[in-house]
Amino acid sequence: MSENQNQVMKQEHAGFPWKQVIGLVLSLALTFLALWIAVGLSLPVHVTLTIIVGLAIFQAFIQLFMFMHVTEGTEPVHQVIGILFGIYVAFAVVAGTIWILAYTI
Repeated sequence: MSENQNQVMKQEHAGFPWKQVIGLVLSLALTFLALWIAVGLSLPVHVTLTIIVGLAIFQAFIQLFMFMHVTEGTEPVHQVIGILFGIYVAFAVVAGTIWILAYTI
């Protein structure tokens, strides 16, 4: 690596990580908002689930951009593969959980 690239990398890591703090605060706010909607409001079940799923999708995007650095990669194909793998894992966990809960006595 050249000296300019080393200096740029050092400058990126210097300072307070405001991006991560903002992402953490937004994630916590969305989590508590979903909890308040589920417990504190007496909405119909389908409305509550729709709102919670929407908040979960929004939180997933926040985490992709704030913590997983989706926009900072060098090759877009690696980003797409990583996102697709993440969607697959999330689907497998949710589907497996629902499957296990459906067949529990």
